Amino acid sequence: MAGDIIRAKNLTAKYGEMTVLDDIDFSVRENEVMVILGGSGCGKTTLLKNIIRLYQPAAGSIEIFGQDVTYMEETDFAEILHKIGVLFQNGALLNSMSVGENIALPLQLHSTVSETVIQRVVRQKLHLVELDQALNLMPSELSGGMRKRAALARAIALEPLLLFGDEPSAGLDPATSASLDALLLKLKHYLNMTMVIVTHELASIHRIADRITFLHDGHIIFVGTLDEAGRAGIPQVDEFFEYGKF
Repeated sequence: MAGDIIRAKNLTAKYGEMTVLDDIDFSVRENEVMVILGGSGCGKTTLLKNIIRLYQPAAGSIEIFGQDVTYMEETDFAEILHKIGVLFQNGALLNSMSVGENIALPLQLHSTVSETVIQRVVRQKLHLVELDQALNLMPSELSGGMRKRAALARAIALEPLLLFGDEPSAGLDPATSASLDALLLKLKHYLNMTMVIVTHELASIHRIADRITFLHDGHIIFVGTLDEAGRAGIPQVDEFFEYGKF
């Protein structure tokens, strides 16, 4: 069995005086797709943001790649971040830059390779996400599905070992969502990545999840496979999955 690539222990997260995550333990195995789910406001995105230190936990510790990053110096954590890609919900492409320029940006900021090599990598990543024709297009010229693919190409520009996705298929029609899920799985195997995906889309969960972590009221109430979830008899989980009709 693969080891843990992420391990959070006794993690507590707060916004002011409001506790959003309460003393949780969370882990992700190497090379799996872990899907974080639960009802609205349960702390899914907060968990993701605490892991990548967009927010500082109120208590507890976080290990990534076997290193405690909770209070790591920013310069040291930057080295960890070079191995991490993030796919934001809205894509977060820079509208003033072309698709190719967006994908080149992480390479220009965080690598020392030549511009010639950068352009070669940009074209390779666009090919991987099936967007060869979009190199010189502006984000405003892309459809919703194309924007997600372009953002994914940027997220994998540095060939990360770990990819986080926050509602990657939100706002997409069912066919486009299914296509994006298939692409995520293809890239997972091609680049040997571990993925942590926050979503509430039932179809996507069934397509991509190796395991799920179910949050409720700031607590983890289930971790396991979808088959195990169907047999667990946990009311909140059954209700989320339409009373266990898998």
